[in-house]
Amino acid sequence: MAETELTEAEAQGVRYAQELEGHLGWLDAFTPAALAVLAVASGVYTYLGVSSLLDDNGALSFFAAMAYSIAVSVGIFVFWSYLMRLLPAVRGAGARIGLVLSMFLGSAAIIAMSSWLNAAALAGAAAVEQHLARTVQDYQSALERANTISLSAQGLERDIARARQSFEDLSEQEATGELSGLAGRGAVFRLLRQKSEELQGLETQISSQAPLVRAAFEEGNLILSRMRALTVEPGPVVARSVLFAEEAVRLSGVITTLRQLSVAPLVARAAQDLSASVVLPEVETLRGEQQATVTSVLNVLGQRADTLRTAAEGVMAMPPAPDTAYTPISTADAVILYAENFVPSWAGAIAIDLLPMVLVFIVAITQAAIRSGRGRATVEDTLTMAEFRAALSAVRDVENALHRAPDGTAAPPGNVKPFKAASDE
Repeated sequence: MAETELTEAEAQGVRYAQELEGHLGWLDAFTPAALAVLAVASGVYTYLGVSSLLDDNGALSFFAAMAYSIAVSVGIFVFWSYLMRLLPAVRGAGARIGLVLSMFLGSAAIIAMSSWLNAAALAGAAAVEQHLARTVQDYQSALERANTISLSAQGLERDIARARQSFEDLSEQEATGELSGLAGRGAVFRLLRQKSEELQGLETQISSQAPLVRAAFEEGNLILSRMRALTVEPGPVVARSVLFAEEAVRLSGVITTLRQLSVAPLVARAAQDLSASVVLPEVETLRGEQQATVTSVLNVLGQRADTLRTAAEGVMAMPPAPDTAYTPISTADAVILYAENFVPSWAGAIAIDLLPMVLVFIVAITQAAIRSGRGRATVEDTLTMAEFRAALSAVRDVENALHRAPDGTAAPPGNVKPFKAASDE
């Protein structure tokens, strides 16, 4: 018998430990197969992710992607198999901490070589579509901004029309003598008519560009409609991206056209010339009344020019349309760029690689519970009845083999010393 009897609580702990060992034995029967399935699944998605990164679709690219995915599958299976066996078995704190650190380091390596490729395979097409949709929004903002600036510049036509009308009214007053007191079509009349005609030409030029602005904006909206359709159409996203890029180039040209159709710089230059380019006869030929009228007209010209220039500079000071360009992107890059929009896909891609970590912790906790349940029990205390009978049978077989006669026949029964169990002594 053992030197110290186990207490009732210790005996229950032994039975508890034996029960847990039985469960672990049953689980060990299929755990390697489960790890292999997870490793193969991760390898398949890794293959799809690597294939999306390779430009060539030939045999060499196929074997390269296949070799990488097989290496990932084998690495994942071996890594978690090591930890599944070793981490629960170690007892020292230093060894356990070292293995835990190794597990986290290996997990980071698995994420770096596999998980992001798995995410690319799971959500790569959707991420590229997200990139296309985001690009459409940028182009729409640029188009609307360019159109707003062009329409604001077209609005300067009303200011020019008011200035032109005021000069025409003054010239009519000068022709009837109401302005300078001398009826006729003299220097003052010609000056007013000259500026009125300059503004009339500028007004006509601005009016002629209004249909161009409208046509360019309508064309841009049509291109945007086609681009939106390409983001949601069924079919491979790579082929749609090519068509999307072609439409993006056309839309960039339309936005550039709208920028060039803005007449604000033209109005600013015309306003500057309005008061600067004045042709007058010699001062000596002008009468006193006409001289005073010319001076007043020049002041009015300066005021109108300042008003037009201020309005044009206000339009020119508006924030310009942002420069937008479509940049093709791979599925892997798209998944990383728009990671916040595909959290479930990232979670699934990482979980398929790191799920065995949970199993490692489960086995480690269970092994610790088994060791705690055994306590100070010895091997004899943990033997089951079946194990004890098997041990007795093995001992009898050994004794029979040792006491056989030289010729191979069994020794007489009296010469065989019977085996006594420790409990019979």
